[in-house]
Amino acid sequence: MKKIIVITGASSGFGALAARALASAGHTVYASMRETSGRNAPQVKDAEKYATDHKVDLRTIELDVSSETSCNAAIQQIISQNGRLDVVVHNAGHMVFGPAEAFTPEQLAELYDVNVLSTQRVNRAALPELRKQRNGLLVWVSSSSAAGGTPPYLAPYFAAKAGMDALAVVYSRELARWGIETSIIVPGAFTGGTNHFAHAGHPADAARAAEYDSGPDAGLGDQALKGFASIVPPDADASAVATAIVKVVDAPFGKRPFRVHVDPTQDGAEVVNAVSDRVRAELLRRIGLGDLLEPRVYSGQSH
Repeated sequence: MKKIIVITGASSGFGALAARALASAGHTVYASMRETSGRNAPQVKDAEKYATDHKVDLRTIELDVSSETSCNAAIQQIISQNGRLDVVVHNAGHMVFGPAEAFTPEQLAELYDVNVLSTQRVNRAALPELRKQRNGLLVWVSSSSAAGGTPPYLAPYFAAKAGMDALAVVYSRELARWGIETSIIVPGAFTGGTNHFAHAGHPADAARAAEYDSGPDAGLGDQALKGFASIVPPDADASAVATAIVKVVDAPFGKRPFRVHVDPTQDGAEVVNAVSDRVRAELLRRIGLGDLLEPRVYSGQSH
């Protein structure tokens, strides 16, 4: 069944790839991004060209995940144009690279805003409609760093992604009785096909960062990046994440996996998450809330 889908942070990377893949799968897809008439205007034109060339329903929409007003306006526009909203893909995110101490608290707050609070703004805009419908799907693009290997110089990003993952887990419990399903996509380190590393932010406290560069940790950043590159298979393709999202969206309601790992580096997240998700599920059953592990099915539910 054709679904109405919105994807955050869809100007590039996983978001852009997923938007095109979902549209090609027959869905109506809103690739949301900020500054659609400014710095992302070329991305808007690229999306329009893709839609025309492939004869698919791929649309762009202005949505700044850092603005509650923008989130509300975009979601309401989608609902008014289609009469419903079926799937929200939380993809917007930003990476930083450097010694944790050299980042200011304000930088960490900004990173947390982009990676975590953005999902809260979009949820508060979209969930009233999904709850009214008594069906829907939230797809959260997490990171293997929330549970797997944690190399140095990525602490602020890892902390933010861990926060988003924790939020996704508890949201899944609170939305299950409303008939809203949750799937968490867990990508590993893709050093190609996205702009995560190329566009990564850096510490604002250059003097503090220089102390690390000239001390015992001199060269540690380069070691970490080279180490990453050495374990990423040459055939690792970021489009695999988009493919995983399409499979989740197209799966029957109630049969969608809670987590899907797409990790070419095999950093251990799949093993850790398998244990933690099982232990968490066991606790819910012990306290009489086992029904929260599966979305409730309402009559007439079609996806």
